[in-house]
Amino acid sequence: MNRLASALRRTVGVVRDHVGTDHLGNKYYFIPEHKTWTGRVVRSKRLVEAANPSEFEYTEGSIPIEWDAWVRGRRKEPPSMEELMKNISYREQIKLKVLKVEEKDLVLQSEEHKEGLVATPRTLAKGHAAATSFGKEQISEEPTSTANTFQPGSWIPKK
Repeated sequence: MNRLASALRRTVGVVRDHVGTDHLGNKYYFIPEHKTWTGRVVRSKRLVEAANPSEFEYTEGSIPIEWDAWVRGRRKEPPSMEELMKNISYREQIKLKVLKVEEKDLVLQSEEHKEGLVATPRTLAKGHAAATSFGKEQISEEPTSTANTFQPGSWIPKK
């Protein structure tokens, strides 16, 4: 550590180096290892200053995974803007491919159902397989159907 940085830390406090900003506006900083005025050594740190600092407004994807890996120390070098944009484009391409595959799968399933090759999927039993009541039909004392879908015999009145 040079003398100027040491003197600056003593007068101003901890100096953090701006490493980069992502496309969402989050800013990333590196605080190098330094000594406090008492002589205690403080490890280097990596931190993010969120563009949206309210915790309740945080959503998944508020910090790109490349920057998250840098902040957590899983990668040595911070990501470049080119790398971030390339990865965003790649993820969008994957999403489009997944949608196409899902559409093809739905068409194939409907054709198989029409041809009678595959039975129509339906849930026969509710609950967990380890439960003693699994697979057993339970008759409720409370009506389970309402309005136009009510069917007589779907509930048993209280005695």
